[in-house]
Amino acid sequence: MMPVTFTLNGKPVRLDVDPDMPLLWAVRDEIGLTGSKFGCGMAQCGACTMHVEGEPVRACSTPLSSIEGKKITTIEGLNGKVAQAVQAAWVKHEVAQCGYCQSGQVMSAVALLSGNNNPSDSDIDEAMRGNICRCATYVRIRSAIHDAAKTVRA
Repeated sequence: MMPVTFTLNGKPVRLDVDPDMPLLWAVRDEIGLTGSKFGCGMAQCGACTMHVEGEPVRACSTPLSSIEGKKITTIEGLNGKVAQAVQAAWVKHEVAQCGYCQSGQVMSAVALLSGNNNPSDSDIDEAMRGNICRCATYVRIRSAIHDAAKTVRA
């Protein structure tokens, strides 16, 4: 055990845990924020996506030692114009079916639009690659991202 400190959703956090503990388990089990989901445990499905310093990462395979002193954002802490545009577009386009993957999908879409507010289909495909949706709402996801991008540009 050793202390790991970071900022989570704008608030300082200090955990005395194994520094090899995955970020996902620290956030879910130690802190109690359960919006980010466990999917595959191998960083391949995207259900656990969080932002580290604004970049999407797979929290199931990110050891706490790698985030020491960094800013982490989970789906619960997502805010701002881009986040609001993505969340509104998700509702408008009825993206979610079962909803399990949606926090990871939204986190990846927000990261994309934060750096590119006019993405092409290939930009979206690349940014969302590795975010698996068992309900196969990929067409809705792409439409929602294009719609959110229009809102962000306005």
